Amino acid sequence: MPKFQTRPAKHWLPAIALALLSPALHADAQAAPAPVSNSQMDAPLFHQLLVGELELRTGQPAVAYQLLLDAARRTGDEALFKRVVNIALQARAGEQALIAARAWRDSLPQSVEALQMILQLVAVLNRPAEAAEPLSALLKLSPPMQRPGVLASMPRLFQRSPEPKKVLQALQPVLQSARSQAGSGLMASMVLGRLALNAGEPKLALEMAQAGAKDFAEADEPMLLALDVLPAMAEAEGLVTTRLKAQPDQHALRMAYGRTLARMQRSGDAAREFRIVTEAAPELHQAWYSLGVLELELRHPKEAERALSTFLERLDASPDAENKDMRQQAWLMLAQATEMRGDLKAAQAWLAKVDLPQRQLEVNFRRASLLARQGQVAEARKLLQDMPAERDEDRRAKLLAESNLLRELQDWQQAYAVLAKADQQFPNDPDLLYEQAMMAEKVGRLDEMEQLLRRVMAIKPEHYHAYNALGYSLAERSLRLSEARTLIAKALEFAPGEPFIVDSLGWVEYRLGNHAEALRLLRQAYTARPDAEIAAHLGEVLWISGEREEAQRIWREGSQRDPKNEALRETVKRLQGTRP
Repeated sequence: MPKFQTRPAKHWLPAIALALLSPALHADAQAAPAPVSNSQMDAPLFHQLLVGELELRTGQPAVAYQLLLDAARRTGDEALFKRVVNIALQARAGEQALIAARAWRDSLPQSVEALQMILQLVAVLNRPAEAAEPLSALLKLSPPMQRPGVLASMPRLFQRSPEPKKVLQALQPVLQSARSQAGSGLMASMVLGRLALNAGEPKLALEMAQAGAKDFAEADEPMLLALDVLPAMAEAEGLVTTRLKAQPDQHALRMAYGRTLARMQRSGDAAREFRIVTEAAPELHQAWYSLGVLELELRHPKEAERALSTFLERLDASPDAENKDMRQQAWLMLAQATEMRGDLKAAQAWLAKVDLPQRQLEVNFRRASLLARQGQVAEARKLLQDMPAERDEDRRAKLLAESNLLRELQDWQQAYAVLAKADQQFPNDPDLLYEQAMMAEKVGRLDEMEQLLRRVMAIKPEHYHAYNALGYSLAERSLRLSEARTLIAKALEFAPGEPFIVDSLGWVEYRLGNHAEALRLLRQAYTARPDAEIAAHLGEVLWISGEREEAQRIWREGSQRDPKNEALRETVKRLQGTRP
């Protein structure tokens, strides 16, 4: 007998039994009585159903399960099979639920609901190898118009599977077969692509996106799959750009493309796409918001102000006018943009408008930054330190905010001290250790920096910033350049195409004397993210390669974005003896 947890259950009887037990329910009906139809339920079956329900009510779900499952097998009653499965699920007895679902299917081979239940249960029980046969059977039973829906549910069913490779291995033959079936070709390709992506096989996912784009030229699904594949496979970008070139008015796709580029830290490229959307469809307020975020990240304060102000105007005229959180986030960014261009009074005015409690740390950070810019550093730090923090995550956030403030002020020693204190309170936190390592380098503790970064790698092996930081630090000092290249390449495995990591790889190639490869990589990084530090590196390699006019142009662009950037200022002074 299966073991169940004892828990109360709501009283239930199959419809046929309820009708027998409650003949008076319809006694007041005025219509002529229907012809008598004798029930197929005999007295032993009725008794079995009644006892099963009574056992359930008295806290004996295992006994009820056995009695009702036996009755369901004898009658082939679909409602009764559902009841048995639910009893097992309510008792958290997944194995027994699957046994009942399979018995249901054996009794009623054409039951779509039985097959759907089996698929759901093998997914929950993490038994993907047992999903192929019921999925294939379900597809055969489903009309062609319903097959895409059946297929589309598969990634959701198995999205929490701890073994995505086994899911792909189990379902791939069924999906490959479904690609040639009427009505299911596109969805089968897309589902196979998504399962491949989840299983860490982006090449197969790209093949499915390419096949979908070729065979279903007007479909959007291959483009969305291509965007998800893009961070791992650069070739996917061509599918999207080709579609946008042919159909430039696909604004939703262009915005999705822009968001993907932004997640890949290609802020310059992302901003370009959102500028196109705002010019072609200025009524789309979401595009203005995203553009404002990106312009701010690119250190274009005037452009950010324009985009965010337009967003607020468009928001007032849109159905989303009540989106309070987005509106207040725009005010926060406007405060940052106006502070960036030196208008502290305007920045304070924008901050005064924000009143969401969940934004209080951000507001106080910006207020602290304004105080610090006016020389009131002690007051700025106290403002952050005095914030209430009942939870660990709030205390951690306060320490990070204070260290970031000190970093903005280039007070490396004090920032290092704050982070060392954070490490004591939150030991082995990879993000805090990483920040501490960055400050250790700034104060000249290079051995400690390396130790901290290696701790980060040990705690969180996928923390690609740690690999990149150590590799770049070695390259900057022309030490262990082969190891530096290996570390940076490892970072790129986790974040393909990330501009700052590409910049690091370009820099190590420069240190190795491979100027042509260095230029290629640094141009790629600067195009994707025209950051001042990347500009310093690209300009230096151009300068050394004899392309001095272009080097000076790149330096001027970098200086306009971030005139106080130390790396850029030092590079220009060292190479040409003047400021950019």
